[in-house]
Amino acid sequence: MSSAATSQLPFFHVVGFTGHRQLADAGGTAKLISEALQELQREAPGEWIAMSSAAAGADLIFVRAALDLGLGWEAVLPLPLADFERDFSAEEWRDVRALLDRAEHLEIAAEPGSREEAYLTGGFEIVNSCDVLLAVWDGLPARGKGGTADVVAYARAMGRPIVILNPETKVVRRENFEQLRLHDANLRYLNKVPGGALGKGASAFERVAAFQKKIDEAATHSSPHFRLLIALTLGLHVLATVLATASLAFGLHWSALPWGKLLCLIGALALAVVMRHRHTQHHWTRCRLSAEITRSALAIWGLPRATRLFADFDWSGLEPLRRSLDVLHRRASREARPDFDTFKQRYLKERIEDQLRYFVRQEAKAIPLLARLRAGFVTCSVGAIVFTTGYALQEVFHWELAPWVTAAAFYFAPIMLPVLAAAFMSLISINDLHRRVARYREMCIRLETVRKEIAHSQTWAGLERAIAKAERVLLQEVFEWHSITSFSESH
Repeated sequence: MSSAATSQLPFFHVVGFTGHRQLADAGGTAKLISEALQELQREAPGEWIAMSSAAAGADLIFVRAALDLGLGWEAVLPLPLADFERDFSAEEWRDVRALLDRAEHLEIAAEPGSREEAYLTGGFEIVNSCDVLLAVWDGLPARGKGGTADVVAYARAMGRPIVILNPETKVVRRENFEQLRLHDANLRYLNKVPGGALGKGASAFERVAAFQKKIDEAATHSSPHFRLLIALTLGLHVLATVLATASLAFGLHWSALPWGKLLCLIGALALAVVMRHRHTQHHWTRCRLSAEITRSALAIWGLPRATRLFADFDWSGLEPLRRSLDVLHRRASREARPDFDTFKQRYLKERIEDQLRYFVRQEAKAIPLLARLRAGFVTCSVGAIVFTTGYALQEVFHWELAPWVTAAAFYFAPIMLPVLAAAFMSLISINDLHRRVARYREMCIRLETVRKEIAHSQTWAGLERAIAKAERVLLQEVFEWHSITSFSESH
């Protein structure tokens, strides 16, 4: 198998569903649903995942049609199973329960309130999570809160692509399909990053691990270049200022000085243009964020309940990546059940302890650099004050000094030292040192706390809660860093 095949992640689309419970022609509706699903499969690359409730009527018809076509199914139930079961007879529930056992993921969307409110919440959750909403709707207003018409109205308000199947007239109508994304630029870019080859029998875990490795290497490779280019741009501006100030302070009229200053300014501008044109920072931050998200997915790989990668984060631009990792993880978790103690010890060693060592190591590197840059800033600032004070006193007392001393102390230094002080502060900002040092310490404290919780967990449920807490801490740090660096790039 080629590296392009093994180190890529698949692209998944989600087709959500809403529909009436009472249908005059169940067979005809089933045919319409099946045809609509097949048409979506033909039109869009990648794999489609079905998402719906399992209520009587159109929901169950949709679920069976999706499973018959080989689609994975994610069930979003409005109520806990014990309450949801009351909507069915004993015989009907056995069939529904058998379908739920085939679901790749089961989520309960219930909130405090009436059953109608729970069904409405479930419908909204499906709309929020899907790429296309398939609706079996006769076009009439909802007969009660949470009806199909309410869900369709919400999907329209959200601008979601909708396929409306009228069960009475058999008319099929599409809305907002210009909003449907058949490809994802971010995932496509990440898949194209070169990676190592794997064998034909590579598991999903091995494929994800290969993907993470190549993205991590790409981020590591591009990060030093980004900071070096920024530092070089700053250095060229400082050098241009040195040349200009020296020519004025010392009365130098060498023809090379203005040309040297011009070359410095042109070089600085060229570096800035190159970074903007090549989107250097954008590619770096995108690879780093994606690598850390994938690292988190690998760390929790094997949890029996296949914990989602925190849907409440803002995954703008990276939702297809998260979805791909979720689906692959869930499917793999249904095939293998790891030993509890083995999984816990592996997670503590390979995730928590590894991250603790990383933050300690990064803090040890950042603190001396921050101290040196601060010392440079303070030295230059104090020097500027001293020389400026001397210049003021010279204007009062008219000391007799050598011309070169006067030029250096009163004309050159008072201009250049503030520039150098500003450069030192800029380097601190470029390297994000203040925030990094504070966050490294905070992360160590928080990870030490959660490590104790994980070490004392004795059930899968308790372990999952503790691990979710740890991953939330780690991903919050990455998302915070990404927001800061993305904001910097936009300016």
